[in-house]
Amino acid sequence: MRVVVALGGNAILRRGEPMTVANQRAAIAEACGPLAEISQQHELVVSHGNGPQVGLLALQAAAFDEVSAYPFDVLGAQTEGMIGYLIEQELGNATGNERVLVTLVTRTIVDREDPAFANPEKFVGPVYDEHQAKRLAAEHGWAVKPDGNAYRRVVPSPRPLRVVETQPVEWILGKGGIVICAGGGGVPTTVDDETDLMAGVEAVIDKDLASAVLARDIDADLLIIATDVDGVYVDWDTNVRRRVARAHPDAIDADAFPAGSMGPKVRAAQQFARGTGGTAVIGSLTQLRDIMAGRAGSVITTRHSGLETLP
Repeated sequence: MRVVVALGGNAILRRGEPMTVANQRAAIAEACGPLAEISQQHELVVSHGNGPQVGLLALQAAAFDEVSAYPFDVLGAQTEGMIGYLIEQELGNATGNERVLVTLVTRTIVDREDPAFANPEKFVGPVYDEHQAKRLAAEHGWAVKPDGNAYRRVVPSPRPLRVVETQPVEWILGKGGIVICAGGGGVPTTVDDETDLMAGVEAVIDKDLASAVLARDIDADLLIIATDVDGVYVDWDTNVRRRVARAHPDAIDADAFPAGSMGPKVRAAQQFARGTGGTAVIGSLTQLRDIMAGRAGSVITTRHSGLETLP
């Protein structure tokens, strides 16, 4: 079976911890245990988020006044290499360093006319209080929005259309290797309609939506969106909240969930299930073994009718 696992930010940096390399390495090492188990019996592709890291790199680049700030396509490529290296190192250790592991810097095609460019929504970088956020926005020309009880910088997040480098991904899988790619949603790239020339654009693509496109493009059987909760909950803010056990993609409404967290995950799962007939599961990184066995997570598939929930 061909499996794509999209690692959420908690797999790279635990909530509330400082963004040190040591903390990221420890979190990734913990995630790589169950990933190694999956790779023993299945073809494995790993994608990952990059919101905190790309925001930090943007801050560091902006602090160097002698050159213009690096654009987000370049910063995104940096995070693909940086985080990919850490996953490659720890997953290699977990698999005994006997498998071929490859980190690819991959480009994701977006529409240059996507309305998201006029309405930044993707959170990047650290959290601030309202006063800090508004001061930094004024100083740097940022857009900022509330993220829970705090504020964060937001950048455009256009819809991913296709991943450019699917051929090398499939070639490596065919040779028995493990691929780490589409990190941070991939490098946002447009194509000129007249010349077919490609160019990076100032944006950060949602990694769950990009992972769904990647899984579709390489004919994956299963997409796992690994996060820090055990599934999708309806009526989350009430005392009667229920976990979605299984759902047909038409039986669940992505717009009913927060746009900055669970909404894109549900939408990505729907798109993959509808487009391929495959299965998508949203669940906890700590339950990957049970997800693979069909005992955990919220399953989105066209093979199920309606919506089944559990207390």
